[in-house]
Amino acid sequence: MLKKYNINAQIIFLTVVLMIIPFFFENDFYYEIAILSMLNALIVIGLNLLMGYAGQVSLGHGAFAGLGAYISVVLSTTYGLNPLLSIFISVTIMALLSFLISKPILKLKGHYLAMATLGIGIIISIVLEVEEEFTGGSDGMSVDSFVVFGYEFSDSTAWYVLCAVLLVFTIWAFENLINSPFGRLLRSIHDSEKAANSVGIDVSYYKSIVFVISVVIATIAGSLYAFFSGFISPQEASFSHSIELVVMVVLGGLGRVYGALFGAVILTVLPQLLTSFEDYETLVFGCIIIAVMIFMPKGIASLFDNILKKKEQNSASS
Repeated sequence: MLKKYNINAQIIFLTVVLMIIPFFFENDFYYEIAILSMLNALIVIGLNLLMGYAGQVSLGHGAFAGLGAYISVVLSTTYGLNPLLSIFISVTIMALLSFLISKPILKLKGHYLAMATLGIGIIISIVLEVEEEFTGGSDGMSVDSFVVFGYEFSDSTAWYVLCAVLLVFTIWAFENLINSPFGRLLRSIHDSEKAANSVGIDVSYYKSIVFVISVVIATIAGSLYAFFSGFISPQEASFSHSIELVVMVVLGGLGRVYGALFGAVILTVLPQLLTSFEDYETLVFGCIIIAVMIFMPKGIASLFDNILKKKEQNSASS
């Protein structure tokens, strides 16, 4: 009961913060960064479920997000389907594809699994570049407007509200999922697959389900970003994008939903703040990440754990 109360309190706090932030935006550029941060956070939350709870590493999530986005865009822009329907079809296709892929690759462990997802990601990226007839090749392709039930999302405010609502709902759903019996099963699989198997847990099935969930979330977020930006290219499915997503998870804190949110926001906003360093931007960016990993090896979310522990110790001593 206490956990449920804490989850609701956190969700209310997050909602209030998201409502207040736009008052500090000076122009559409701030909205763009905020929207990109929230969409990255959606992908990273799903990836964190896979890495932090199921204990599976994926180096191809950027490719899955890019492929799902391309399917949505092609169905909508080329074949004239409603954007919402095109996303639904894309999600269905990616869910089936990821389930089929998960069966053989999730039998692998450690760096073998990482290499397998990396290989799949590279294949997807190459296919998107080669199939110029459908994807526009390396030049990319323009995307039609995002219209839902006759309403066109044409301004940044509407996109911000949509992404904020989706983010809050996703965090609420994942927090409840993690604290459910399903979440406890995932933690047992993460701790020891052999022990989980010994008590009758179908480890392969649950790992596949988590993989599908993470890919579905990535597909939705990737599709929305394509519609928001009005353009998509194979760069969205590149290896570097997949690595960025993994770094966001690790930086924020494995196995922490809000850690994924922190990691996504920081790694999306930080490069914009470092533009004043010009040629040294990448160097400063790398140093900051290294410093965080050295002094906060469990991620930025662990900083809040330390603060809470100190408060509890102070209250206990007093």
